[in-house]
Amino acid sequence: MAGAVRRWMILAEIMHLPAVPRLLVLTQLAFNVGFYLVLPFLAGHLAEDLGLAAATVGLVLGLRTFSQQGLFLIGGVLADRFGARPVVLTGCVVRVAGFVVLGLAGNLPQVLAGAVLTGVAAALFSPAVESALAREGGRLETAGRVRRTDLFAMFSAAGEVGAVTGPLLGTLLLAAGFRSTCLAAAVVFVAIWFMHWRLLPAEPGAHAGEPVRDGLREVFANRRFLALAAAASAGLLAYNQLYLALPLELARVGATWALGWLFAAASIMVIAGQSVARAVRDRLGPRWAPATGYTLIAAAFAVVAAARPGTAAVWPSVALVVLLTAGQMITSPLVRDSAARLAGERRLGAYFGVLSAAGGIAVLVGSAVTGRLFDTAAATGPGTALPWLILAVVPLLSAVALSRMSVREPGLTR
Repeated sequence: MAGAVRRWMILAEIMHLPAVPRLLVLTQLAFNVGFYLVLPFLAGHLAEDLGLAAATVGLVLGLRTFSQQGLFLIGGVLADRFGARPVVLTGCVVRVAGFVVLGLAGNLPQVLAGAVLTGVAAALFSPAVESALAREGGRLETAGRVRRTDLFAMFSAAGEVGAVTGPLLGTLLLAAGFRSTCLAAAVVFVAIWFMHWRLLPAEPGAHAGEPVRDGLREVFANRRFLALAAAASAGLLAYNQLYLALPLELARVGATWALGWLFAAASIMVIAGQSVARAVRDRLGPRWAPATGYTLIAAAFAVVAAARPGTAAVWPSVALVVLLTAGQMITSPLVRDSAARLAGERRLGAYFGVLSAAGGIAVLVGSAVTGRLFDTAAATGPGTALPWLILAVVPLLSAVALSRMSVREPGLTR
């Protein structure tokens, strides 16, 4: 009975993991507490306090994400070469610097500098943690203890505990000003640095001493993996609209107060709904589950497009968050597991780096375009739905592409 309860309570499962994977999973919780103190409120600060246009806000957010996701490859290669610990510690130092600069910034160049530093920091520590978790997950699955997709689901759930805590704390701290919120986030990452300095094992890189060009050549010659990375980039572009399109829509209907609560609702969905998402993945299988997830993401934007011309209500934003979060819950563990399998369990840092870089490029281009579309979209009438319709098409194309991938391909079958 206790085992059955643990199976359906994913947070309880975390405490039964071996020490190293448990540390890596809980690392995501700590990262997200600090990160989400600031990011949900950045677009509002840039638009309202600094007076930047929506296209400029989109550029800042896109550049921040690109400096993170686009440089994941560098962080991944460093993790392969030097091991996770030094890369994670360096990333924490850079994140502290980024939040300090962002909090003190009073003009666009300073904002860009702070945004880039916060992104580069994650480009260092995130691939180190994810590739190490993928490696540990492969070992646990081989031993018959935990499926790697379930381990990544725990990783997401733990991260969302931090993500639900961060915005709520940020809402309280924002009363003291955006600068105070950024400095508080910097203090959080100082604590994270100390925790990992004490607890993260110092292990040599899995590919120490091997030429970097060999790893890059191997990754970019893997066409099936590159196809997966291209299709999966739509997920990151869609997810980042929670920081651009969602705040703009809530501001349009005069409900900016709902932003923190919608972020909290998304996080609670991820924490409480992983057992449902796991059942959907098991029911649909690794071919149709990702396609279904991306279809839900497309539907999230389509709902807002359909409702926007004739309503000033909050419910389309609620539907956006619910459908988008459900789609991400289904797709994310499968994409990560498939990436590791298509990599042949080798050079996981480099492979996860390319996976994230593809998403970073999509976000950099897509966020700037989306911001421009929102700036120029008609104020009333059917034209107001155009940005949302375009956002819906992108994940729908990914759903079609993933459904057509052969189920015999490694990484897409079990």
